[in-house]
Amino acid sequence: MAEGEDMQTFTSIMDALVRISTSMKNMEKELLCPVCQEMYKQPLVLPCTHNVCQACAREVLGQQGYIGHGGDPSSEPTSPASTPSTRSPRLSRRTLPKPDRLDRLLKSGFGTYPGRKRGALHPQVIMFPCPACQGDVELGERGLAGLFRNLTLERVVERYRQSVSVGGAILCQLCKPPPLEATKGCTECRATFCNECFKLFHPWGTQKAQHEPTLPTLSFRPKGLMCPDHKEEVTHYCKTCQRLVCQLCRVRRTHSGHKITPVLSAYQALKDKLTKSLTYILGNQDTVQTQICELEEAVRHTEVSGQQAKEEVSQLVRGLGAVLEEKRASLLQAIEECQQERLARLSAQIQEHRSLLDGSGLVGYAQEVLKETDQPCFVQAAKQLHNRIARATEALQTFRPAASSSFRHCQLDVGREMKLLTELNFLRAPEAPVIDTQRTFAYDQIFLCWRLPPHSPPAWHYTVEFRRTDVPAQPGPARWQRREEVRGTSALLENPDTGSVYVLRVRGCNKAGYGEYSEDVHLHTPPAPVLHFFLDGRWGASRERLAISKDQRAVRSVPGLPLLLAADRLLTGCHLSVDVNRVWGLWP
Repeated sequence: MAEGEDMQTFTSIMDALVRISTSMKNMEKELLCPVCQEMYKQPLVLPCTHNVCQACAREVLGQQGYIGHGGDPSSEPTSPASTPSTRSPRLSRRTLPKPDRLDRLLKSGFGTYPGRKRGALHPQVIMFPCPACQGDVELGERGLAGLFRNLTLERVVERYRQSVSVGGAILCQLCKPPPLEATKGCTECRATFCNECFKLFHPWGTQKAQHEPTLPTLSFRPKGLMCPDHKEEVTHYCKTCQRLVCQLCRVRRTHSGHKITPVLSAYQALKDKLTKSLTYILGNQDTVQTQICELEEAVRHTEVSGQQAKEEVSQLVRGLGAVLEEKRASLLQAIEECQQERLARLSAQIQEHRSLLDGSGLVGYAQEVLKETDQPCFVQAAKQLHNRIARATEALQTFRPAASSSFRHCQLDVGREMKLLTELNFLRAPEAPVIDTQRTFAYDQIFLCWRLPPHSPPAWHYTVEFRRTDVPAQPGPARWQRREEVRGTSALLENPDTGSVYVLRVRGCNKAGYGEYSEDVHLHTPPAPVLHFFLDGRWGASRERLAISKDQRAVRSVPGLPLLLAADRLLTGCHLSVDVNRVWGLWP
């Protein structure tokens, strides 16, 4: 029995370790710098809220051509472990200018950098290309020196390193080889020590003895978040600028009139929001998993649909190619027939002209006929010969090729076709329709009219959606009533509720799918039911004999001849009176 409980405990511990390892492995994606793809080292928070290593940020600015704007936001001291052992005596006695002073010298005009002219009045604004959002963010005049370090992210990275490096001890940085395992760390000295080295470098009676030891670590951070402008601890949060500020920042003109709250209030508010959001996400893991399955199914459907779309496009293009090939063959056949006909005519003309050459058959035959002395025989033979000689002579005098050698009439005008092929593209869904407010109205019926923009793709049909806005709101998204597959550019909605406000919208659809919705249009229906009645002239109540009162509240019949002629059908002394406030009428 005890062995079973031990095995169950061991199994639960192993499952917990596997879950922790998987969680840590998945979290590693959030701890990688987008530039170097390694764990963050002294990450800086860009104005776009993304993070980047300080060294990577300096390298990116250097590639962009900025010089002297990679100041260290932390301004941390140099650790004794990193102090060079060999240094020139002259350099050791000479005080080197600090990076922030070099930065101020450059900005004041005592230095130049790309894009800055000597003695320029307006300082340069540093633009940083964020590798995460692919956008240019403005760093201001101070460059990286005006950014905060993300100390929280550094702590998360350090905890992650400690969780994944099981058995990897941190060694003392001041021991002689072989170094001992570090037991303490010092934020002020930025080094890790064993017990003996810590006592050696922090002797009693000196200022270093006041340093507070910490746990050994490979990443040292300041004790608190410091303002990059005034090197003071931040105590407030500016909601207007969404930036942490110190006491000096509060009194500066930059934040005058801004809404500033203590850091504790901002901390509590953001922590509550983050906790609430995280609780909601953790409480809806089934929903997340369901949505992941839907997305995976969408991926598979996208792959299948994309392959089908490729095959359809290839088939259509092959069909266009087949049509073009068939047309090419027919055009070439027409040119070939025209060419053979012209060649035959030209060849016949050449033969005819060759017969006129000296020594040719026709000329020789004519010469022999001229030698004939028998007059009747000569006349009989020469008559036919003369006709041939006359035609040849006329052809010689009015020489013109029997066929043209040009094929200009066979030139193709493919400008329109080339434009169509160039503009050949995927079918787009219709654009958002435009409501025709001049023709749209609400009475006892709602008449909605619209049109498509000038350059919009055509729509096969439309979907009209409408709902009342004066009803109590129900939880969830607004429920729209739909009228599907409306043909034409107008729709008639019958029997609307009286005294109500309706909001309507419309969108088009074609083979590419549904387009965008039009702008919502709000229409008011009459406050009372509409009565339909017709005024019959036979009863003396035609439209011409009606008058509306000055206050627009009543209508009455006007006495006259039509009313007298209809007296046999009316009561004597009666006239028609209608209260406009109670009846909504339509007069023809």
